[in-house]
Amino acid sequence: MDNATLAVILSILFVFYHIFKSFFTNSSSRRLPPGPKPVPIFGNIFDLGEKPHRSFANLSKIHGPLISLKLGSVTTIVVSSASVAEEMFLKNDQALANRTIPDSVRAGDHDKLSMSWLPVSQKWRNMRKISAVQLLSNQKLDASQPLRQAKVKQLLSYVQVCSEKMQPVDIGRAAFTTSLNLLSNTFFSIELASHESSASQEFKQLMWNIMEEIGRPNYADFFPILGYIDPFGIRRRLAGYFDKLIDVFQDIIRERQKLRSSNSSGAKQTNDILDTLLKLHEDNELSMPEINHLLVDIFDAGTDTTASTLEWAMAELVKNPEMMTKVQIEIEQALGKDCLDIQESDISKLPYLQAIIKETLRLHPPTVFLLPRKADNDVELYGYVVPKNAQVLVNLWAIGRDPKVWKNPEVFSPERFLDCNIDYKGRDFELLPFGAGRRICPGLTLAYRMLNLMLATLLQNYNWKLEDGINPKDLDMDEKFGITLQKVKPLQVIPVPRN
Repeated sequence: MDNATLAVILSILFVFYHIFKSFFTNSSSRRLPPGPKPVPIFGNIFDLGEKPHRSFANLSKIHGPLISLKLGSVTTIVVSSASVAEEMFLKNDQALANRTIPDSVRAGDHDKLSMSWLPVSQKWRNMRKISAVQLLSNQKLDASQPLRQAKVKQLLSYVQVCSEKMQPVDIGRAAFTTSLNLLSNTFFSIELASHESSASQEFKQLMWNIMEEIGRPNYADFFPILGYIDPFGIRRRLAGYFDKLIDVFQDIIRERQKLRSSNSSGAKQTNDILDTLLKLHEDNELSMPEINHLLVDIFDAGTDTTASTLEWAMAELVKNPEMMTKVQIEIEQALGKDCLDIQESDISKLPYLQAIIKETLRLHPPTVFLLPRKADNDVELYGYVVPKNAQVLVNLWAIGRDPKVWKNPEVFSPERFLDCNIDYKGRDFELLPFGAGRRICPGLTLAYRMLNLMLATLLQNYNWKLEDGINPKDLDMDEKFGITLQKVKPLQVIPVPRN
């Protein structure tokens, strides 16, 4: 009998043990939230479907905005309404601040080095403080604005070439290349890709692979003992993707370290975020593995999610050309016909543009579930008990489409955010694209700046039309599931000069 067979047998025995244990445990006294009846061994695994965010949203319509599921041996609580999310974050944020760690994230010790997955601890607090104060503060972002402006100009030049040739622009790919270079210039003062090369597509595929593997339903999460054998190779594949990304970062870091150690006059003049990170490393505040995995987090969160959100925004505007015209008129009236370069500081003058971004974040959130939380103790929530060690998922996709909160929730309508104080910063629980509480995404300000700036730039000088006379109302808006939701069919549109 080989080791794999033995492990499977032991796993089955382990599962049966927990099933029999559950039959003799009086769970009624714990007042679990309602949910679908689990089947033996597998629980509610088969209720996940290919798109769990939609499956859970449908279950919430039957059982209520807080439901409990048994995914294998793991009790999972799903939050699907703004009111429950508000109670969770305002009353129970501390008790639910730690993470349930997916087996895949243990690849390369990512769970022990990543700010996103670390438990609340002094190490985690130090990394949050470093990110908020020294890496992603408004002061730092203001100082690096010219670098991002230059990358947006490159995007515009690429669009101009496509326009002259009447060639379609792959919006997701163009947005990813720009997002990647916006980040790489902000952090490293260099470009990692160009619109004309295949490098950006390779990076995009690498980032999607990471997001897909982390988001993929995994039996090693449902039956933790299976983690010892990684039955579907998810953790092994993810480790390879992490290594590829970290190799890119290490090449840049080693080059910078050579410059910093040299005596040449230009050695230390970059003064970018990488210099800040290396200074922290020299002062023993961050280890090199922590820097590597911090960069993995930031580039994962800041490229694929930003690009997919921009692609969804453009797709909705192509489907609704009257809205595209409306925002173009706003840009022209606010900034003038002769404005050549939109600045980040101009965004405050464009409320309809901001409303489009907010509506896109509502209808197509960059992550459909917030990263999973774990209950440190029994927690009372919405009149029920979330038991200790339960996994807690917040279904942003369902919250953004809750008919009790949003009128005509399936309709793309930026107007709902005009004369409305709902914001994206984690204080309005109807719209939580970047999370809330102590684990809110530290890069939300940078992401929001990038999204608004890129969208305004794409719309300022060009109209956008589909190829071959396709009716905008027939545009394919199907999605594929991962940590982020991407369009199944990439958006290809032809830029037409407005003047």
